[in-house]
Amino acid sequence: MDQRSRAIVASVGIVAIFLVVQVGALALVEPFKDAGYQPVEDPDDPANSLVYVAAVLVITVILLAAVKLDFDRVLRGFIVFAGAYISLYVFQIGVPPVDGLPSIAGFHLLAWLAAAGLGLAVWFHPEWYVIDAAGIVMGIGAAGLFGITFGIFPAILLLVALAVYDAISVYGTEHMLALASGVMDMRVPIVLVVPLRLTYSYLEDGGPDPLADEGAEDESGADAGDRPDVDEEGEAADGVQEVTDDEPESPLDREALFIGLGDAIIPAVLVASAGFFLEGVPTVVIPGLATPTLPAVTAMAGTLVGLAILLRMVLAGRAHAGLPLLNGGAILGYLVGALASGLTLAQALGVATFL
Repeated sequence: MDQRSRAIVASVGIVAIFLVVQVGALALVEPFKDAGYQPVEDPDDPANSLVYVAAVLVITVILLAAVKLDFDRVLRGFIVFAGAYISLYVFQIGVPPVDGLPSIAGFHLLAWLAAAGLGLAVWFHPEWYVIDAAGIVMGIGAAGLFGITFGIFPAILLLVALAVYDAISVYGTEHMLALASGVMDMRVPIVLVVPLRLTYSYLEDGGPDPLADEGAEDESGADAGDRPDVDEEGEAADGVQEVTDDEPESPLDREALFIGLGDAIIPAVLVASAGFFLEGVPTVVIPGLATPTLPAVTAMAGTLVGLAILLRMVLAGRAHAGLPLLNGGAILGYLVGALASGLTLAQALGVATFL
């Protein structure tokens, strides 16, 4: 299989991961609500989105400070703990309880063990498949929780605000690139890693440099991984010639594709919200999943269209912020499904009650 074919297969793998996160979030919104995980009294309050965006800004400042002060171990521990904590919500719903086993603080023991096991695996053996498995579970949990937290209008507001913020932080201030560069070597599930070769090891690979002039991207965007190792003769292990300064390295010559976990989570928030809050609209039967609403399905489709465009840009050597394309695709796809379901534009946007 040539490198272009491998890149296509890896891209399909990224698409599959996005689908798993979206479908998983849709499957968990109702159980999350029944379990009392909805953290706000009024999901339709736009202030919920503003509070979340403000929290993102504060957390970003804290993370940048931690990177600058070389608190790498503390920061890594925080991210791993946060991932294990979010996964606990998923395992509480997804792992069936066993009669006779005790529960802890309302969570059954097997869920605690599964979450702890996931966190320990990331901490002690952060290979690419461990990172991806943890990222998928975290993504499903976060998208499901946010899906029942943000009604339609707050969800759209959130996606728009984060898309604008992502664009500014990548193309303007570039502070997200600095943050991504600082945390990439920590090997935590802030990125999803899809190798182009079965022999690829994330433990041995330094990962992409988001601050490099070529292929630069933050953790909420897509990028290609490092190029193959080159021997003393200037020949790569797979026979690809070493790329010199005069000949820019092609993304197709690299070892893995990377895309931010936030890229999978944020557009899935609208998918989950559309599947949870919309009533009286057509539904679509997906085997193994409670029938989601048509707007939720079209939001999924719009996200994947945006993802396809993003991956095409990355493989062409043009890295971009991920959320403008992904969130834009999710919103447009959602609106197509909502209007096709007979909703007015005001109803589709979730602002009818404010008019």
